[in-house]
Amino acid sequence: MTRPPVPPFDEAAARAKVQAAEDAWNTRDPALVARAYTPDSLWRNRDRFLRGRAEIEAFLTAKWERELDYALRKELWSFGEDRIAVRFQYECRDASGRWWRSYGNELWEFAPDGLMRRREASINDLRISAGDRRILGPRPQEERGAPLPWPGP
Repeated sequence: MTRPPVPPFDEAAARAKVQAAEDAWNTRDPALVARAYTPDSLWRNRDRFLRGRAEIEAFLTAKWERELDYALRKELWSFGEDRIAVRFQYECRDASGRWWRSYGNELWEFAPDGLMRRREASINDLRISAGDRRILGPRPQEERGAPLPWPGP
C-alpha cells in the first residue's frame, strides 16, 4: 500500500499531505484515519502512547465518541525529507454541551511508502462559548491553504 505523496517532500507535497490529513480527520472515521499509519506506527498524543493501527483506531473511536461535532484545521509549519511539522486547532463540544478549542503541534515521520510511522502531538484545551466558535465543519474549498487565526482565542 502506498499513500502519496511520498517522501522526499517538497513544499507542495508537504502541503498536500497536511490537507489530506485534515480532510481524513474531519470525516471522524477511525478506520479511515488509521489506514494512513504504518501497521506498527508509534504515537504520542498528549500523555498517551500508542502502537499500531488497532490502538490508533480504538483511541480515535473513543475520542470521537467524547468530542462531539469535532472540526479540525491543520497548517504546515515546516518539512524535511521524510518529516512534517504541523500546527492545528480543533473545536468540539462535550456531552454536557460545553464547547472547547484545542491548540496543538504535531511532528510526523513517514515511511518511504507515504504512511506515517510516527506521530507526536502536544495539545492544549481552552473552553469557549458557542458564540466564539470559528471552525464550523470541514474547510471550504476556497479556504484551503489559509493560515490559522492568530492570536489564540
